[in-house]
Amino acid sequence: MSEESVSHGTSLGELARLFLKLGSIGFGGPAAHIALMEDEVVRRRGWLTGEAFLDYLGATNLIPGPNSTELAIEIGRDRAGWPGLVVAGVAFIVPAALIVTITAWAYVRFGSLPAAVALFAGVKPVIIAIVAQALWRLARTAVKTPLLGALTVAAIVAEATGVHELIVLVGAAILSVTGSALRGHHADDRVNAGMPMGGPILVNVPKLTGALGAAIGVPAAVSLWSLFAIFVKIGSVLFGSGYVLLAFLRADFVERLGWLTERQLLDAVAVGQVTPGPVFTTATFIGYVLGGVPGAVLATLGIFLPAFVFVAVSGPLIPRLRRSRVAGAALDGVNAASLGLMAVVTWQLGRASIVSVSSCIVALIAGVLLATQRVNAAWLVVAGAIIGIALGM
Repeated sequence: MSEESVSHGTSLGELARLFLKLGSIGFGGPAAHIALMEDEVVRRRGWLTGEAFLDYLGATNLIPGPNSTELAIEIGRDRAGWPGLVVAGVAFIVPAALIVTITAWAYVRFGSLPAAVALFAGVKPVIIAIVAQALWRLARTAVKTPLLGALTVAAIVAEATGVHELIVLVGAAILSVTGSALRGHHADDRVNAGMPMGGPILVNVPKLTGALGAAIGVPAAVSLWSLFAIFVKIGSVLFGSGYVLLAFLRADFVERLGWLTERQLLDAVAVGQVTPGPVFTTATFIGYVLGGVPGAVLATLGIFLPAFVFVAVSGPLIPRLRRSRVAGAALDGVNAASLGLMAVVTWQLGRASIVSVSSCIVALIAGVLLATQRVNAAWLVVAGAIIGIALGM
């Protein structure tokens, strides 16, 4: 377990309750999930120090898979060992997978989900406020040396100009180690901020209209075990954004196997974006379309299983990395760059989310409440959803 924790011994029941809640209300993609976790785990419960939380965030950037899910798994392992690892991860994934499965059934059955669109339109401005607050808190903890500040700015520029996230992170790690060596000592302030960039919070989501038609039936060539194996492969090698996930899915399911049409794939990605929880539950939707409930279960298991393995292997090494001068400096650089990547995503989310007077007002009110009151971010998400539906945003 991490030596950075404030205390240990969290019960499995408490872990399950927290991550079931976060998996149910975690709209907005990885950045929003991490903001909610930071609020609950660091600010409200004190389970982890800010430094430990940020070290885990940086570590999830260095392994493939869904970063916010991996962070949930890391927290569970830190708080309750191996059982906690499983409980926290499963609790975070299952609500989202169930919601996506129900959404897939309703989408196939009724053809459109206007209420879901309105709900998400009300949630998005609240997410902007939550992410901005978390970003500000993490930046105050993180950027305490000129070098790390420069790496954060450089990461923003690189991400904005299309440089691959892995190149940005590795470059920042190398520069941070070099700078530490030149200074002759490792900074004690532990600048280790960052947000996992498992995917952009929003893509240009197509309107959820039009029945899936042929997708209701299972293509004759579809093998459920092949479906499982494909998602295990994707979960094992995927770094980068949701656009990268789309590229993997298109290559396998549209071009190579012909199991999905282009429209069906885009609809699956859209549903993964507008429902709460991990964006990787796009796999759940595809599994349901191709194989019903068994397909949804196997696809979900396949894409998330590697994350549990990677965290189980890498998680115990994080405290040792922090104690190492060279590895600690590399982690500082990764975290500083991650903070820059997070800033770019927040800007993109803001441009896509605050598009009307009502959405601007919702974002401002949520921001003021977060800044001045110890309001639980989860309640703000619920309130935003109600407002979105009520106003038909």
